[in-house]
Amino acid sequence: MEHNKIDGYTFRNGALLRLALTHTSYANEKRQTHLQSNQRLEFLGDSVLSVVVSDYIYQKFPNMPEGELTKVRASVVCEATLAKCAAALHLGERLYLGRGEELTGGRTRASVLADAFEAVLAAIYLDAGMQQARQFVLHHLEPYITPHLVDELNTDYKTVLQELVQQTPDHSIHYEIRDESGPDHDKVYQIAVLIDGIEYGCGTGKSKKRAEQNAARQAIDAWKRK
Repeated sequence: MEHNKIDGYTFRNGALLRLALTHTSYANEKRQTHLQSNQRLEFLGDSVLSVVVSDYIYQKFPNMPEGELTKVRASVVCEATLAKCAAALHLGERLYLGRGEELTGGRTRASVLADAFEAVLAAIYLDAGMQQARQFVLHHLEPYITPHLVDELNTDYKTVLQELVQQTPDHSIHYEIRDESGPDHDKVYQIAVLIDGIEYGCGTGKSKKRAEQNAARQAIDAWKRK
């Protein structure tokens, strides 16, 4: 295995990859050499990762409300997923770990692996720029993003809301169009859902059906909190 290569990408600055694979426990053991750990790269990689995933789902699903975008991003950009990506890259085998971390299973610990993935991403970003970093992220994370988005789009939130509200009798659910904008071929609808005359959610979409589903999604959360 080439020391300056990962996932088919060859680093121009191999020191960046070594730094990305240097756990704080190893750096602390080598304190006399002023060796740095991957913590700063991890910080940067977290931001790059968030931008790439946010841009991807924002562009791919232009009608998804902010709240749903946030939930999809959070469900994908999480420790468990990043650890799986790191394991697929065999990052655990390449990490520079301190003896204590090594003996307590650091090479397979999810938090260590997830941090290493973010650090490697940052190293690629610094070495080659955002486009290369984006390719790296989507190559590994897109298989995890797509199922979440499909689940979001296929869930019948109107039915879920109906079943939730009907757990107690004598409640009425009503959907009202609040606004229509745009030309006939590209309209955007805003629809509110009222339960017993009180607004619990308001959604937008390029069809009345999509707007109602988005409104129902909001209403489910609001109804559960009341």
